[in-house]
Amino acid sequence: MADTKAAAFLPYGRQVIEDDDIAAVALALRADLLTTGPRVAAFEEAFAAKVGARHAVACSNGTAALHLAMMALGLKRGQVTIAPSLTFLATANCARFEDAEVQFADVDPDTGLMTPETLEMAISRVNEQGSGAAKLRAVLPVHYGGNPADLPRIRALAEAAGAVVVEDACHGLGTAMDFGSGREQIGDCTHSAMATFSFHPVKTIACGEGGMVTTNDPVLAERLLRLRSHGMVRQPDAFSLTAMAFDEIGDGGRDANPWFYEMPQIGYNYRLPDVLCALGISQLAKLDRFAARRRTLAGLYRQHMAELAPVVSLVATPQGANPALHLMVALIDFKAVGLSRKQVMDGLAARGIGSQVHYIPVHRQPYYQDRYGLIDLPGADAFYSRCLSLPLFADMEDSDPERVVSALRAVLGL
Repeated sequence: MADTKAAAFLPYGRQVIEDDDIAAVALALRADLLTTGPRVAAFEEAFAAKVGARHAVACSNGTAALHLAMMALGLKRGQVTIAPSLTFLATANCARFEDAEVQFADVDPDTGLMTPETLEMAISRVNEQGSGAAKLRAVLPVHYGGNPADLPRIRALAEAAGAVVVEDACHGLGTAMDFGSGREQIGDCTHSAMATFSFHPVKTIACGEGGMVTTNDPVLAERLLRLRSHGMVRQPDAFSLTAMAFDEIGDGGRDANPWFYEMPQIGYNYRLPDVLCALGISQLAKLDRFAARRRTLAGLYRQHMAELAPVVSLVATPQGANPALHLMVALIDFKAVGLSRKQVMDGLAARGIGSQVHYIPVHRQPYYQDRYGLIDLPGADAFYSRCLSLPLFADMEDSDPERVVSALRAVLGL
């Protein structure tokens, strides 16, 4: 095994950019359109085909994807979304952007996933607190770390409560799952109205920054397209200001003025530039290779990490899942070894190993405590108290998982 003191530092996550990615971006930079050009639609078409959805709408980042999804649903004040507390801030914040409320669901303490049982409890709290005034509009399961949530059962509970499912799939690109009726891809929207993705550098594919929303509903797709660009429409048959929109051309005919647009609903500038879509197209072509590599590395981690049981374990994979893990999360009994998490992270860093914590439960953030009080979500708190994300990215060497586990063993004194 290589000398860990001389080996390169391993961050917890990192993009894999190759020469053909750079060439694709350079070619786009030489093109006429740097913002919204032909590569945007090409990326959307390729992405939809890859995950098995009918429509895909590119946007500026994963947070924008979540916000667009909420706007496309028409989320508004007086309505509620349910999100797991063990997630990044954006899963909850996207509802507050639209002045709707958030009910936090607990998670399984060993997987970090919202479950049908924890969702059912959250729905009960919505019903109790709302007194009939608040209406549940959407449920946002998170495929934490790349492991899939139980979408069929979550959808059944959501529909019974009058809500729709919007998947936060920002961790889930490349993950497949057999829910009992055959293999499905995360993002195909078989069990949801929409699924949202992120192309941040630590994700499975990178655009630098970027996001995508997939859906099988053409009405939602049209709304997403409009809302990502200020809410503008340019289709003549959608114009209401006809006196301004059209030029009379004689014999009762009229022709649309080429500069004209209308804004029937306010939107945002959430467009993804052509240059970044060029990188996305190049990276998407490598998804299968990147996912396979992550699976191989995950297998090596599981092999070596078994030596540290029961003090350390890895987050379990749901039955029937074939995940392309975004995060390699270890659950560590810090009390058993008499070390704080910071001490462990510092010890790993001194040995050239980066780590991170995913995530501080969102219900404990000051903003949400001020708004809703501190609710009791023991699963999320238990998961947070033990979790530590270890290095995982596609160009790690086969020897790296053993290197990480050896460093962790040394730090923990096992």
